[in-house]
Amino acid sequence: MKKLFLFILIIILIPFLIVTYLNKDDKFLVKFKDKKEYLVKVKYEDGKIIEVPFEEYILGVVAAEMPAEFEVDALKAQAVASRSYVLKKIEQNKTNDYDILASIMNQVYIDNASLKEKWKDKYNNYYKKIKSAVLNTKGEYLTYQGKVIEAFFFSTSSGMTENSEDVFISALPYLRSVESSYDNMSPVFKSTNTFSLKEFYTNLNLDYKDKPIIKILEKSNAGHIKKISIDGNMFKGTEFRKLLNLKSTYFDIKVDNDKVIINTLGNGHGVGMSQYGANYMAKEGKTYKEILKHFYKDVEISKLNV
Repeated sequence: MKKLFLFILIIILIPFLIVTYLNKDDKFLVKFKDKKEYLVKVKYEDGKIIEVPFEEYILGVVAAEMPAEFEVDALKAQAVASRSYVLKKIEQNKTNDYDILASIMNQVYIDNASLKEKWKDKYNNYYKKIKSAVLNTKGEYLTYQGKVIEAFFFSTSSGMTENSEDVFISALPYLRSVESSYDNMSPVFKSTNTFSLKEFYTNLNLDYKDKPIIKILEKSNAGHIKKISIDGNMFKGTEFRKLLNLKSTYFDIKVDNDKVIINTLGNGHGVGMSQYGANYMAKEGKTYKEILKHFYKDVEISKLNV
C-alpha cells in the first residue's frame, strides 16, 4: 500500500517539477501563470496610474505607435516588439509603483475612448485589424539567450539602423546596425530645418557669432553624427538633435548668410526596428517573424503562458 501511495505521489509531482524547472529562469512565465491576466500599471505624465489588462495594453500601444493603415505583418511585428518592451520595463520597475510610462519616454499608450476619437468613422475597421494582429501574436515576445530583450523601435531609418552603443550607453548584441533600404519611401525620410543664426545659437545656449565654425568630429558606422563642434564647443549628436528638435542625427549642416540649414535623413533614434522599414518589408511579402529577426539579431520568439 505504501509503495502504491509513493508511486502515485511521484506521478503527481513529476509534471510539477518539470514545469518548475523549465520556468525557473523566466519570472514572467510564473507571474502570468499565477494570475488570470496580468494588469499593467501604466503611469501618465500627470502622475495618474491606471491598470490595464496585458493584451489590451498591447493593443493600445500598437494603435498609438504604428499607423493602422500599415500591413498586418508590420502590426504583428510591432505587437511582439511592444510586448517585449513592456516585459523589460516590468522587470526594471519592479520596485516602483508603476510598470511603464504612457509617453514617448517609454512607449505611447492610448485607451479605447481616445482611439474612438482618433479614428472616428474608421474606428471599427482599424480596431478589428489591430486586435487581430495582437491576438494572432498573443503572448509572443523576443528573447536573446533566454532573456527578454530591449526591443527598441522608431519611425524611419536613414537606410541603416544604428548600433545601440552609438545612441544609448550599452552595446547589446541583438541591437546591431542593419540595412533598411525601403525607408527612403517613408513620407518622413527627409526633412529640413532652417534657423536664423540667432535662433541657432540661442537653442544651443552659446554666445552669438556672425560666422560659426562647424566641425563634424565623429560619425557612427551608419553615418549618423556622434559628435559635432560649434565654435570649439563639443556636442553629442543626440544632444544636438534634441536641442534643435531635429528628426534624426543623420544630417548635413550649412550656413547661408544669416541662416543655418540642416537637412536630415530618417526619423527617430535609429536603434532596433524601423517601423516604416517593417511596413515595406511586409508589403514585399515578409512575415512578422522575418521582420523581427531582421531588425533584432539572433533573437528567438518566446511565448508567455497566458
